[in-house]
Amino acid sequence: MKSILTDIQNKDYKQVYLLYGEEVYLKHQYRDKLKDALMDGADTMNYHFFEGKDVQIPSIIDLAETMPFFADRRVIVIENSGLFKQGGEQLAEYITNPSPTVFFVFTESDVDKRSRLFKAARDAGRVVEFVSQDTAVLTKWIRSLAAKESKTISGDAIAELLERTGQDMRNIKSEFEKLVCYCMYQPEITKDDVKSVCITRISNRIFEMVEAISDKQNEKAILLYHDLIELREPPMRILYLLTRQFNILLQVKELSGKGYSDDQTAKKIGIPPFFLSKYKRQASRFSIRTLIRALEECAVLDESIKRGLIADRMGLELLIVNYIKE
Repeated sequence: MKSILTDIQNKDYKQVYLLYGEEVYLKHQYRDKLKDALMDGADTMNYHFFEGKDVQIPSIIDLAETMPFFADRRVIVIENSGLFKQGGEQLAEYITNPSPTVFFVFTESDVDKRSRLFKAARDAGRVVEFVSQDTAVLTKWIRSLAAKESKTISGDAIAELLERTGQDMRNIKSEFEKLVCYCMYQPEITKDDVKSVCITRISNRIFEMVEAISDKQNEKAILLYHDLIELREPPMRILYLLTRQFNILLQVKELSGKGYSDDQTAKKIGIPPFFLSKYKRQASRFSIRTLIRALEECAVLDESIKRGLIADRMGLELLIVNYIKE
């Protein structure tokens, strides 16, 4: 990311930029920084945006070869094309020797680093990965957002906010904006404010449902499941998240048993360190054998649904009821 800022500061631009990774907020922020810098106040006639997998490469190349209209550069932004996984060979060939007036900015969620286009972009310009930020960085960022609004936010409130939003900076920004409106006439944002305003993530409801299952709270588990259905969550997504939850619990149990520290365990699993105590507490209520069986049954159900052997909603309900009754 610093390399992009350096290019902008020095006005020494590469002709190809590839921004990829799961952190969408930062990725789009740097995409827009590059776009604005490269356009340098020029007419939008020389700016072109393409999105999706239906990008026509010959048309893109024809556009790239067209001289910009009363400007120094023609800027082409291509987003989520999938070309960095397959089908980008012709474009890879072009960007090895592009028109000197064209500048490409690609943004992708996922790439294949073995693809010809990825290698061509790396050789011809700059490739930057945008990963989820760690808790320390997010905490500092949230405090800076609060400071811009002439407010403070407590550590407990930040922890509660991150628990509800996860590490996705778009979610955090969206929920924070609601907090600012809610706390318009007060100088500090508190944990209670977060609880009053911010939406609980779907994965948190899954966590609560597994918690209810482990505590044999039958009514609560079923109620949480029906809440997810009423929120129009597809049963297959609920099954995916349920499988993910059991998998995290199994990893927590196994890594803790091998003597890994909390920081090491959180890093290996890919969860924020401050969530770990909750996962450890929940994992303690299941045996390793039970968690392995749960994962196996989730996998069997997934295959059965995809093969049409059972309806998705019925299969998921049977799975949940089975664990409640144990």
